Formats: sequence, C-alpha cells, structure tokens
Amino acid sequence: MENIDRLAIQTLRTLSLEEINAANSGHPGIALGIAPIMYTLYTKVLKIYPFDEKWYNRDRFVLAAGHASSILYASLHLAGFPLELEDLKQFRKLNSKTPGHPEITLTKGIDASSGPLGQGIPEAVGMAIAESHLREKFNKDGYDIVNHYTYVLCGDGDLQEGVTQEAISLAGHLKLSKLIILYDSNDIQLDGKVSLANTEKVKEKYSSMGFEYLFVSDGEDIDVLYKTIKKAQKSDKPSFIEIKTKIGHGSSLEGSNKVHGNPLPSEEVKKFRSEIGGEAFTVKDEVYNIYDNRNKLNKKQYLKEMKALEKYQEAYPNEYLQFLKQFSDEFDLDIRKDLPTFTSDYNKATRVSNGEILESVSKIDYRLIGGSADLVSSTKVKGLDGNFDETNRLGRNINFGVREHAMAAICNGITLHRGLRGFCGGFFVFSDYMKPAIRLSAIMELPVLYMFTHDSIAVGEDGPTHQPIEQLTMLRSVPNLNVIRPCDAVEVKEAYDVYLKSFNNPTVFVLTRQNVPTIREDKGENLLAYGAYIIHKETEDLERIILASGSEVSLAIEVAKELKGTRVISVPSFFLFEKQSKEYKEKLLPVGIKRIAIEASDATHFYKYLNEDDMLININTFGESASANKVMDYFGFTKDKVLEKIKNN
Repeated sequence: MENIDRLAIQTLRTLSLEEINAANSGHPGIALGIAPIMYTLYTKVLKIYPFDEKWYNRDRFVLAAGHASSILYASLHLAGFPLELEDLKQFRKLNSKTPGHPEITLTKGIDASSGPLGQGIPEAVGMAIAESHLREKFNKDGYDIVNHYTYVLCGDGDLQEGVTQEAISLAGHLKLSKLIILYDSNDIQLDGKVSLANTEKVKEKYSSMGFEYLFVSDGEDIDVLYKTIKKAQKSDKPSFIEIKTKIGHGSSLEGSNKVHGNPLPSEEVKKFRSEIGGEAFTVKDEVYNIYDNRNKLNKKQYLKEMKALEKYQEAYPNEYLQFLKQFSDEFDLDIRKDLPTFTSDYNKATRVSNGEILESVSKIDYRLIGGSADLVSSTKVKGLDGNFDETNRLGRNINFGVREHAMAAICNGITLHRGLRGFCGGFFVFSDYMKPAIRLSAIMELPVLYMFTHDSIAVGEDGPTHQPIEQLTMLRSVPNLNVIRPCDAVEVKEAYDVYLKSFNNPTVFVLTRQNVPTIREDKGENLLAYGAYIIHKETEDLERIILASGSEVSLAIEVAKELKGTRVISVPSFFLFEKQSKEYKEKLLPVGIKRIAIEASDATHFYKYLNEDDMLININTFGESASANKVMDYFGFTKDKVLEKIKNN
C-alpha cells in the first residue's frame, strides 16, 4: 500500500470519528474497520458520477450496515457529491443532510435507505433484478446502455436477519451475476463475539446458496481486495466476498464490542487527527486529488456512455423512446378506455377483478414487474411475459417463493433502481411479515404497489391465524402510505389510476376473497381519488350517514335501503380523504347528523370521523374458524344484525 493510500484511509477514519464525537453519538467500530473497503470502492471500483448522481447506468452501492453512515458521508464528501465538511459537522443533528442512518430523500449519492438491519441486501437484490431485466430488454449488439454492478456492504447483524437469508437464497437461484456482497467479517457484534450467537460455516453456506464465495484474509490489503472484487465481476454467479477486518481498527478498543456503538474519548480522536495533520474536519489536497482523479476517469466513462446513448437513439429510435418513458416514471393510461369495463352483472371478488386489471395495465405499462409469495392461484397477482429467471430475463413475473419478508424489500430495490416499478401480492394477514419494508417504502417515497387479498374474517375456515383484524389499522397508521380498500371492480380500476399517478408514496390494495357486487357505473369521474364519496344518496331528508369500506359498502347500502334518510359513504382511502378540502368533508359529513361506521376490522381510524354519540360497528377480537357466511353472521356483519344495532343505538 502506498503512503498516499494510508493517508487517505486514515483521513476517512478520522473524519468518521470527528463526526461521531461532534454528535456524541454513532458507531465508530465499523467505520474504523471498513475504511479500506470504502476507500477501495470509491477510488478504484464504483462507476459513479457525482455531477449526475441519478445517472441511470451508474453502479449501485447499498450500505446495508447503515449504522456505518459516518464513513459513507465522509466518502461522499471526498468523492465530490454535494455534501460539505459543514454537513459532516452536523452528523445526527436536526434537519441535517447527515442523519444517523442513510436516507435517500435527504442526501445525494445514497442509493437506498438502509437503517434496519437486514433490509439492505434485499434492496440490492431488487436492484440487480432490475438491472438484468433492463439490460436484456434494451441492450443491442454494440450498445450496452444498461450494464452496471450492484454492490452491498454488510456486517454480521445483516446476515443474522431472516429477511437477508430469504433474499440471498433467491439471488443465488436467479444467478444475479452482477450482484456483489462485501461482508465485513470482524467476529464482533454489539453484545460480544459473534460466536456467542452464530457459528455457521460461511463459505459452505453461501456457496450452497448459489454464490461465488471469495475470501480476503486482511481487510487492510487494498490491492488484494481490489483484485478480489475484479474477480467477482467476472463470475457467472452472484458473489459473496468475506473480508476479515478488525472492529475499531487502530483504537484502544480494537477487537472489542465496546467500540461498536459508543464514541471514543475525545483525546483518542485527537490522536487520530494528529497522525494525519491539520485541524479537525479538514482534508489534505493530495487526498482530494485521489478522488478527483477517479472522478476524471468516471467522467470519461459517463460522457462515453452518453454519446453511445445518442447513437442508440439514432439506431433504435423506438427502443430509445421506450427507454426514456420507463425511466421518466410517467405513463399515460385512460382507465375507462384502456381497461376492461365492468357492468352490474359482474359479481366477483376484488382479488379477481384486480388480477384482470393488473394484466391489462401490464400490457400497456412495461415498468410493472413483480409477483406473489407462492400464492398466484389465490392472490391473482402475477406479472406478464413469463417467469423472470436465468433463461428469461425479460419475464416480468417473479416467483418469490414463500419469502414475504424479502419480497417487499426486493420490490423496494427494483423501484429504487428506476426504470421499473415493483409490485407484490400476498394474504393480508401476512402484511405483518412485510411491514418493515413497507415502512421503508413510505420513508423513501417509493411508488411500490402492495396487493393484499383475503382481507377480512370472510376468509372463513382458515380461522384466526389467517383472518386480519388489526392490519388495516397498522398500515393506515404508516405516514405517506396510501391504503386503498376498494368496494367493487370499478373502485379497483380507479385505484390503479391513483397508483399510476403516485410518484412519492407507496400504495396498498386491500382486496376480498369473497365475491362482491358491482355497485358503481363504470364511467365518469374517478370518485375513489377523493378518498371518500357518496355512493348511495339518501332518498328523504338526511337522518344518518353510514361510512364503510371494501366489502362492507354493499352491506351498508343494503341497510340504508331499509332506513329512511340514510346516506352511504364509501371510504376506500383515508390517505386521500385527508387531502380533501374542509368544504368537501363537510359536504359529505354535515354537522349534527348521526354517523355509523361499518368495517370488519379493528377500524380505529373511523373514529376520526365519528362524534361521541356516533357508532362504530367493528371487530376487536380475533376471528373464528367456520364458513365465511357463518363467521360474518357470528360477528354481526349481516343486514338484519346491523339494522338491529342501529335501531337499538
């Protein structure tokens, strides 16, 4: 290793420590250990261009071990991204560009928000899927307009998370050869030695999962590390590189779990600074020059690829326009003209109408790629063009297998890549498995589509374990997440219209297993876009208002027909309704009128629109095992029992 390399690596370490001590919070151990890895990536490996940080064909890098964010920020600063030394001083402080874990909405140059351990590797798997699909679709002889790698740096904690193992298993099966995992193997985690909790044989495990296993015995040897990464690039399998490092390298707590998550004493940080010279939060010109030289090489590659794209435009104008269209993330679709029409004699479950509409939309919108967790026959959620696998990279149906946890996170990665939108399907009760990734979708402002079927106690015979009660409340509580529970096929169509026009939030469809009638006429304005609207008007002076969602809307209408002066409001989306004007809300819900909400769930969010003397007909226990009709009757969701409750209230 050259002296200049040592200086640069020590500069990374020192900046990271200074960030952490300025905040009096952070994780110095991993930052000290992985500094040579980060240096090698940003000065010798990554194809990136800081002056176009969203360059479609850049290499993607995911710091799965997001608690090492201090060294990521230092690397981005040195690499020329718009992150100043002053920003490093604001590490972990309010409204800074340098929060405690990487956030794509706050900091340019970050490819994924990766705070919760386990999420980063599945996100990288999704990116690799997107790259391989788009590469197969758009590349032509002599025109490799999509051709890049996805790198992910992880620690022991990531590999102990089940979601990571699901993703690695799928990546190996799919032979995603442009995915490279860098494992910071330091034998220490927060509570002590890794061996206290995990004694797996790493090589055997990941080799058996279809990965090219490579080993670097000394994480300080950047020459060997670089050569190993280059070797991984040539593999026809995804690669797993185990790199032996020392947590807290060079500190008094080297090799100890005590350096994992506590700042080092200020005097020790000053010692690191004294070894490289200069004041705190300063960088020598010769260190900047290393990164500048890398940027010059990357700029040449960037300009070369932009020129090639111009030639591609001339040679393949139609494909070029399609390419731009997909990466612009905008698609024109008229739901009334371009999708199936549903009439009053259509009485199928919303999972069925959703499947029909998804197929029609996917024929027009080539961004959509995804699938179900081994449940296509039940959820009807399936991509087009065959199965995505080693032999058919153009396939847009991903057989995720029974991997719900990773499925959602992989869809985040697909969507993060850009050019595609990931979607996935499963039973609603198992949204519990997917919640962490759904939450990250909302934080990252990603237009991922989650389609959940079997949405209520009407699942029936499968019983309490399969009957969602609290899941609607859980997901409705997630900020920036649009949860839509359509009442019929027409509302499902309108839900797609809303989803396709959503660019900064994920969307959840909550769909029935049981058949439901088509209530609305399939024409005119998209009423679902209001979040709530009058679906059944009162025929006499208004006496009461019933609010409902999903399958309970038709029940509410049956009840309303038996009660004079009753209005029914369909509330498919609280998220959208809350965006409406005060005047619109008051028009639907005039003051002084009795309100009743009906929903076969916990339904807590309906209290927002109910007054003290109003009524909520809901469920606050777990379900029962019996046929759907008997379970609905048992919990009081029949016309006669709802009428009785209303009359007795």
